[in-house]
Amino acid sequence: MKIIIVGCGNVGAALAEQLSSEGHDITVVDTREQLVESVSISSDALGIVGNGASFTVQSEAGVGNADLLIAVTGSDELNLLCCLIARKAGGCNTIARVSNPVYSEEISFIKEELGLSMIINPQAAAAREMARTLKFPFAQKVDSFAKSRAELVVYRVEEDSTLCGMRLKELPVKLRCNVLIPVVERGEQVIIPDGNFQMQAKDDITIVSTQLNTIEFFKKLGKPTASAREAMIVGGGRTTIYLAKQLIQMGLKVKIIERDEKRCEVLTEMLPKAMIICGDATDKDLLLEEGLAETGTFVANTNFDEENIMLALFAKSLSKAKLITRVHRISYDNIIDKMELGSVIYPKYITAAIIIKYVRAMKNSLGSNIETLYRLNDNRVEALEFYIRENSPIVGVPLSELNLKKNMIIGCITHRGKTAIARGQSIIRAGDTVILITAQTGLHDIRDALAGGRA
Repeated sequence: MKIIIVGCGNVGAALAEQLSSEGHDITVVDTREQLVESVSISSDALGIVGNGASFTVQSEAGVGNADLLIAVTGSDELNLLCCLIARKAGGCNTIARVSNPVYSEEISFIKEELGLSMIINPQAAAAREMARTLKFPFAQKVDSFAKSRAELVVYRVEEDSTLCGMRLKELPVKLRCNVLIPVVERGEQVIIPDGNFQMQAKDDITIVSTQLNTIEFFKKLGKPTASAREAMIVGGGRTTIYLAKQLIQMGLKVKIIERDEKRCEVLTEMLPKAMIICGDATDKDLLLEEGLAETGTFVANTNFDEENIMLALFAKSLSKAKLITRVHRISYDNIIDKMELGSVIYPKYITAAIIIKYVRAMKNSLGSNIETLYRLNDNRVEALEFYIRENSPIVGVPLSELNLKKNMIIGCITHRGKTAIARGQSIIRAGDTVILITAQTGLHDIRDALAGGRA
């Protein structure tokens, strides 16, 4: 497909790189020449310097024969204007990044009136990811499928864990738990394991099962499964507003530390049920006075990666809080992973995954449709939820007889609202949803998982 991306910031650059790697014809537009040059080279894309809301610039970018325009500049209003012009000039599908909480209650109206295909809010998406991780305090990542009936949880095996030395085929007998571990990250390796695989300390294992089975699994490991009762958030930006609203709805007591007085006034107005502390969170005495040592959840959510990393490390040294660390840049992701900063949230990856799901859905065959897509292990593994239609070649075939490609596993099947771990004798029916975990990224349709390609 021909796709135009307006905005070459963090999100735009990530989108250009990933969509280009999937074979799409990408054109990037931005007023900043240096960014345009950098993104166009790294993504093998056509770069145009100019205002993406200009009809002339969009025409130069080829909007007349484009399939999709994605506007992800830092201005909500500019993004909406870009999409409106694209709809009038080229009639293509459009996606706009809209982040301001002021518009959050009007998203449906804006989308319908402007004829947008999708509105994406990176801050709200990041906040949802942060809130999800609180389902299991010891998890690094928690993703939901099948309308939250199934969970995908990433957990780092600890030195004294009963999992150390255990083979995967021994799990059902030794722990009496009905879970599947389809992916293990060990150092630089990402492994799709078989039953003889032996787990070790510091392995990042991916657990797939229903929520109740996952809770039972962590109980057997002796890990607490109840969410914390309070959360301390450093930084009062838009992501914090979205996150605090969700945590308050979940029943948590929320304390926000923000150094800017005017921002504190805004937070007090928008979050009347949260406690707002005006102060510098890099002052360790302030954090201690506000109860860092006792808090159940600590979120480092400023606009500066270095500050977030430093704050998370300090919190880790003084408390047993669930750590959530927001990171924008990914240049040093390998080093960051070794720091054990708890759940590390990369907003641009989250946003890119949502948009890529939509792009793939545009190309789907009639056999299935992507309902959910998550990217794991530094984008080397994908977990996709497919809705299965009647004409899909996998309907009525036992899983043991499906000729899946290498490094692909069907984890769960949801049939008539009931989710179960997929076994060899399981049969997929029309109307089911299936969760596929794969190290071969870029799938558009469930048929792409079959050896020999689509039937």
